[in-house]
Amino acid sequence: MELYRLGTMEYRFLSLIWDNEPINSMKLVQLCNEVFDWKKSTTYTMLKQLQKKGLVANQNAIVTSLVPKEQVQANESEVFMNETFSGSLPSFLTAFLGGKTISEEEAEELKQLIDSYRG
Repeated sequence: MELYRLGTMEYRFLSLIWDNEPINSMKLVQLCNEVFDWKKSTTYTMLKQLQKKGLVANQNAIVTSLVPKEQVQANESEVFMNETFSGSLPSFLTAFLGGKTISEEEAEELKQLIDSYRG
C-alpha cells in the first residue's frame, strides 16, 4: 500500500464501510446522510476517491473494503511518525507523554510490546 495520509472524513467514511460491509451503495448513501448529513453526490464522490486510492470496491452496487482497517491504521501511523517525528519512536513517545506518568502496569505492557518487536 502506498504511504499517504487520509483526510479525516476519508477515514471516517472508510470506518463506516468497515463497520457495515458488505453494504449496498444505496444503503451507504442513506447511512452517510444519517451520520454525516451528506447528499448522495457527496457519498459517491468520496467513494470514487477511495476507489482511486485502491481502498474500496463498488461492484454490482455492493461496497467493500480492499484493505483491512489495521493496515490503514499502520500506514497512517507510519506517515504521521515520518512527517512529524522524522520516524523516531522515542521522540513520538516523549511528545505523547508530555511529562505525564504511566502506571507500572502500562510500563510493563509497553516493555512487553517492544520486546515482541525486537529484531
